[in-house]
Formats: sequence, structure tokens, C-alpha cells
Amino acid sequence: MSVEITRLSNGFRIVTEHMPGLQSASVGIWVGAGGRHETADQNGIAHFLEHMAFKGTARRNALQIAEEIEDVGGYINAYTSREVTAYYARVLKDDVPLAVDLISDIVLNPVFDAREIEVERGVILQEIGQALDTPDDIIFDWLQEAAYPEQPMGRTILGPTERVSAFDRADLTRFVSQNYGPGQMILSAAGAVDHDAIVRLAEDLFAHLPTQPQALPEISRFQGGEARHIKALEQAHVAIGFAQPGYRDDDIYTAQIYASVMGGGMSSRLFQEAREKRGLCYTIFSSVGAYSDTGMLTVYAGTAEEDVTALSNLTMDELKRSADDMTEAEVARARAQMKSGMLMGLESPSSRAERLARVVAIWDRVPPLSEVVARIDAVDAAAVRAHAGQLLSAAPALALYGPVDGAPDAQTLRSRLAA
Repeated sequence: MSVEITRLSNGFRIVTEHMPGLQSASVGIWVGAGGRHETADQNGIAHFLEHMAFKGTARRNALQIAEEIEDVGGYINAYTSREVTAYYARVLKDDVPLAVDLISDIVLNPVFDAREIEVERGVILQEIGQALDTPDDIIFDWLQEAAYPEQPMGRTILGPTERVSAFDRADLTRFVSQNYGPGQMILSAAGAVDHDAIVRLAEDLFAHLPTQPQALPEISRFQGGEARHIKALEQAHVAIGFAQPGYRDDDIYTAQIYASVMGGGMSSRLFQEAREKRGLCYTIFSSVGAYSDTGMLTVYAGTAEEDVTALSNLTMDELKRSADDMTEAEVARARAQMKSGMLMGLESPSSRAERLARVVAIWDRVPPLSEVVARIDAVDAAAVRAHAGQLLSAAPALALYGPVDGAPDAQTLRSRLAA
């Protein structure tokens, strides 16, 4: 497999990976403009813009966008995260030029028709309502807010209802002009693709865009805190967060392996202790989310009201114990899980294109998989124990939802961890 990168004179980047033997390709544009690039008044507009991209351009209406991609058996989609908005398609190899043209059209030429704005506003408000009705979804937004209070990183991607209800065409156009410059875009493609052919397409479609300065987002500072929402639900939902390194930090590999040992699978410590041995919950897991300048270890569990204190205390005890008795066998298992998950995930062109865009945005290059595997293999039990030890004096973020009026608060959990 071969990876190639080209940068146009205006800063627009093209990265491709040819995967021999495939008859299909995944192609997309990743824009470095997500939730954290919004002002408080713009909160939710990056996601609103993603929705509007499929509602018509200067050349195609919404139905034509859908028909053109489905006429060739392909599909098109998009997502918004805190740091990126992505527009991507999967097609057969002969239809790659169509996919590039279609995606570039929805990114560069949206019309933001007033009627379509109102239609999509209703859709997004329904999406917000659905999230609020899903406890094991909304609790992570509340945890993020508790961890990064009064910061762009702490705001929900969907935005508050009052802001989404007020956005108009001028707001959408302004956000695009501020954040959709060529230096903020990466065209990524993987599968049955030819790099030179895609570069020629990109030159025709993007080379004319003027270079523009790229505003840096506000630096994120994990502060910790608590969000407690009491409601008569069947389960108490608990999410605990701790500050972790960002994805440019070499310690991110240690952090991810630690999260895997603690709650990454059925053999993990928290799953075995909380569910298998004590029956305190049905679901419990831990994971690390990483951004350019920060990250967070999240531990989530859903449990009965009468068990929330026991489960919270057990979680703190397991985190504390891990600083002393983390074994090489546990770390070796987590390394194997991390490597296999990464390598298995990259067997599809969609996953490859996603990785290419992500790592080019981070490092402006594509590290070979052998380099990443070597970094994972370099993490040993001593490093993971040391990482765990740093949590003992850390201030956690805590989000609680459901019958949680009697649950321990963030300070109580911190004290138990430090005792």
C-alpha cells in the first residue's frame, strides 16, 4: 500500500492510499472546524452547517445530491466533532471523480436556502430532544461541560435549543468564511484510487481558493467539577472524567493502554470487579478521548439507585489499586487489543481515509503503521503504573443522571482516591 501527500500552493492538502485488490474507494473532505471553533453565540452552528450541506448547492438541489450518489450505488454522509467536520462518500473506483466533484460542491457551494434552513432546524431540534431523552448519551455532554466549564471544549456539539432556533443564513455564511479556508481542508481518499488523478481533480476544484489566516481555537483547560441531574429513571448513570494528554503527546499511548486495562473489555478490571464479581451494573467501561491540546479518561457505568455509592467507591478503589499492582500480563493484553483493534479497523477504505485525514491534520505526515505499533509496544507496566499514580492527586469531573440525589459528589470521590 502506498501513501502520497500533495499540498497545493494555497495550503489545501490531498492525501491518498492505494489499496490493491479493491474495487471501491472512500473519499472525503475533512475540515478543521468543529465545535471548539465556535464562539458562544455560534454554539451548534458547525453541526447545523453539516446538515445544510446536503440541502442544495448552486448546481444541485437536495434530491439531485441524493440521486447522483445513489444512481451509482454509492453513499454519502457527514459528521461533526469538536475539532473536525467531515464530508465523505463510498463509491466504486470508476465513480471516484463523481464523488470528489459532489463533495467539493456541497462544501464550497451551499446555497443555504431559507426554507431548507427552517426544515433542517426542525430536524436538529428533534435530534437535540432525542439526545436529552437518552441518558447514556447526554451524560457525556454534561461530563464534558463539567470538565471544561465556560470553554468551547465543554460545549455540546449539537448546541442549545435557543441558539439553534435563532441561526440564519448570515450566521452560516459567516462561519464558513471564518473556518473553511483551503489550509483548513484535507481531501483524503483510500482504496481503488490514483493519487495523480485525484490531485488533478483537486487542482481544478480548490486551487482557486485564496489563502486565509487560520484562527487558533482557545486553549482547553481541564478543571473538573460536577453536573448532577436528578430524574426518576430506572437506572443511575455515572460518568467520571480525569485529565489526560492530547493526541500529540507521546503519553497518549500509555493513557489508552491504561484505559483498556481498567475498562476496555470483558477481562478488564472494572468489568470483572463491578459486574462479574459483585453484580453492581450491566454496563461499565473506560476510554480515553484525545484532542490537539487535551484529553480525558472517561469511566461510565449505569447502575441501580441503591448501588450507585458502592459502584462509585469501587471505581475509585480500582483506580487507586492500579497504581500499585498493574501487571505485565494485563498491559500485554491491552497492547494486543489496541494493536488488533487498530489494524482490523484499517482493513476498510473508509477507515483508511479517516486515519489519513486525522494524522495529516495532527502531524502533516502519515506515520507508518510500524511506527505506531512500536510506540504501543514500548509501553510497559511500569509506565502504566506511573500513569495511574498521577490520578491519585487529580481533580475529577463528575456527571450524574437519574436517581442520584444520594450519590457521592466529586470532592468525595477525589478524597477517596487520594486517601
